Amino acid sequence: MASLRTHICSLLCYTTFLSLISCYNLPENHVALFIFGDSLFDAGNNNYINTTVNYQANFWPYGETFFKYPTGRFSDGRLIPDFIAEYAGLPLIPPYLQPGNNKFMDGVNFASAGAGALVETHQGFVIDLNTQVSYFKNIEKLLRQELGDAEAKRLLGRALYIISIGSNDYFVSIVQNSSMLQSYSKEEYVAMVIGNITASIKEIYKKGGRKFGFLSLGPLGCIPGMKLLVARNTSSCLEKVTTLAHLHNKALSIALQKLENQLEGFKFANHNFYTSSSERINNPSKYGFKVGNMACCGSGPYRGQSSCGGKRQIKEYQLCEKASEYMFFDSGHPTERANRQFAELLWHGTPKMTWPYNLKALFNFL
Repeated sequence: MASLRTHICSLLCYTTFLSLISCYNLPENHVALFIFGDSLFDAGNNNYINTTVNYQANFWPYGETFFKYPTGRFSDGRLIPDFIAEYAGLPLIPPYLQPGNNKFMDGVNFASAGAGALVETHQGFVIDLNTQVSYFKNIEKLLRQELGDAEAKRLLGRALYIISIGSNDYFVSIVQNSSMLQSYSKEEYVAMVIGNITASIKEIYKKGGRKFGFLSLGPLGCIPGMKLLVARNTSSCLEKVTTLAHLHNKALSIALQKLENQLEGFKFANHNFYTSSSERINNPSKYGFKVGNMACCGSGPYRGQSSCGGKRQIKEYQLCEKASEYMFFDSGHPTERANRQFAELLWHGTPKMTWPYNLKALFNFL
């Protein structure tokens, strides 16, 4: 009887996702991974929305190193969440919008290149953080319907939620001369960004999320695309956007500590992405790179023009021979090698780099 039931169940599992959930019980130690954010985390969601090529990376040479084809990831290979999934014993977490994506029990990637915490950031071209959270709520409902409240609560409570968001809110305010920043002080603008991030965290918490990982903002003014905007005969960074990153990181740290005090069971890992990125930009050889301040793929000074692949406004571009020798792959995104190093710091870094917990510690909280 048991074998007949198993056979019938297996047949059903081929036909629908609903049966897939019903047929298999989750392992006791199963930890799913839910991913929110921008181009540092987007595994290809923007391939499936009505946007422009400025917010897509689904063309060569993106993906050249690991996948050997473009997946929509803004890198030559894997991103930070891809490595986190590997460390957690999970498969690559697919984009939410990918057709045929039904492996929701392992988690989902909602990130969208160009997205910000503010709805107004690149509005109409990206999936903002609030919309990403609404997609997560869709998944939460599905899991509760099919697993039952108790099992879904266990899955969602044990899951890791990792978030990278905010940089685009500041790029827009500085580079595109946003009227929003002109209407507020720097501190007020940062407070709005942090307020939206905090609200999103609380929404995820309401649906069962307890264990969160964050990337603070890197030295935004020192990426090749920003250095390009500074006088061409200087090695200086664009300080006004880096100042916003500093303000953001301080405010995020305070906000997370407040949430820890307010929300029972809330635990977090906050990676000091500013320091880890700056170290590799300024001392590349210490971390196995030959070049820290120039992109592998692009054009202009520092290859800071967003021309990689020749599909955007500027068609001419240069491509380095070996991406692993560079910290940056294009004008604003790390190479796979750099992403692996950042993921390792997020996963098992010391409190100096990732605090008060790292993701491995959170992973082991049952």
